[in-house]
Amino acid sequence: MHDIHTLMDQHDATGLAGLVEKGEVSPGELLEASIARLEQVEPQLNAVAEKLYDSARQATLGNGPLRGVPTLIKDLFAPLTGARMSNGSLALGEARMELDDAVVSRLREAGCQFIGTTTAPEFGTSYTTESTRFGATRNPWDTERSVGGSSGGAAALVAARVVPFAHGNDGGGSLRVPASCCGVFGLKPSRGRMPSGPLTGEGWAGMSTAHAITVSVRDSAALLDITAGADLGAPYAAPWQHEPFVDSLRRPPRPLRIALVEHLAPWSSGPEALAAVRHSARLCESLGHRVEHATLPVDALAFLDQVFDIIGASTSSYIGLLGEMRGAAVSPEELEPRTRIILREKGGTSGARYADAVASIHMLGRRLAAFMTDYDLILTPTLTREPPPIGSLDPFDDSLDLAAMIERFHSYSPFTALFNASGQPAMSVPLYWTAGGLPLGSHFAARFGEEGTLLALAAQLEQAQPWAARVPPVSAQRR
Repeated sequence: MHDIHTLMDQHDATGLAGLVEKGEVSPGELLEASIARLEQVEPQLNAVAEKLYDSARQATLGNGPLRGVPTLIKDLFAPLTGARMSNGSLALGEARMELDDAVVSRLREAGCQFIGTTTAPEFGTSYTTESTRFGATRNPWDTERSVGGSSGGAAALVAARVVPFAHGNDGGGSLRVPASCCGVFGLKPSRGRMPSGPLTGEGWAGMSTAHAITVSVRDSAALLDITAGADLGAPYAAPWQHEPFVDSLRRPPRPLRIALVEHLAPWSSGPEALAAVRHSARLCESLGHRVEHATLPVDALAFLDQVFDIIGASTSSYIGLLGEMRGAAVSPEELEPRTRIILREKGGTSGARYADAVASIHMLGRRLAAFMTDYDLILTPTLTREPPPIGSLDPFDDSLDLAAMIERFHSYSPFTALFNASGQPAMSVPLYWTAGGLPLGSHFAARFGEEGTLLALAAQLEQAQPWAARVPPVSAQRR
């Protein structure tokens, strides 16, 4: 009989669920092994917002396709019955939820075991997972480096091989940025592909969506098959998927025409980011795809000003609602400096200006859709440089203005938020490690509703250049 940890080292979520179905391992064994693995790395990573071991042991498992597979839920606007939902903020105190998010509910029905919640920066507005409430979550490749954000805790634990996948969400790159920092796979689905209920119809005017960070491409596809689809009362839905997403992995994609975009003015990509994306371009060409240099039809600074109109108004609305729900207004001292900056400069956004911003991001979607009549995919760096040291990206200084904050964050990740605004699916694929041993993902975006194209290419890239055996120094995997 195999050691349970060896099995967890060797199998993704799909594989572990297959072992449970065949009776070769029990859900209880997987649960206790995942808890042991989490305890092994958590002191070094600080990636857990709350441990839920006792509730996991007492839960009645669903009998779906992921029965027994352990995972964690991101502590950011994703309620999990009985768990604390802090959204990375001191302002929520010990608030506990009495219902499941729609994605959480579908994962529960699929048979997943929830062993905890993962860290996120306050309200998900940072590209690094650092907060006053939880401190800094650390990168398993180098614990002095940022893990990315906002699904940083999820990425750290998947990279450290605690669990094969972890839930996350993405409003401007929050799955793809940490996936790049941690050397794992991160896919953001199309707008309307995933449910967002039962508490909200959409997040950030439709820019935000949920999914997961995974080691394997097939787990990402299988999770989409399990969780995608409009929930009751959804305001809109993505185009119907005519076949299971996992079926898109069973055949290589036809030769694709790929637009290679290396920079987004006014920012430039650094040498390592360029080396990473050019490596990926050459790999695509070796697989029979056509790669052409291109420039995106985007004014990045004007775009981000409009994005922060939406974020600022949404944050102001949420802070007001939170104050009403708890019976006491939220004070500035309860909020991170970053949030205070957003509220100071964009919290008073008028209804007319908010409507203009929504119209502008919709127009961006039109422009990018027209651009993609000539291309199947867009390839860019996920990040313009390697993961920075802890404390350097978000200075926790509210004397900065919004322009300085945008410069810090979006000179680091200029591309990812574009595809939240356009609604297109996009992914970060771990194909490159720097000379210093840090991962840098490559970012691909497809036409709206065409996750299947991304997944087919990702599976082809994974087969050509496997990454699962690349395990960071901080890891639960047996050496």
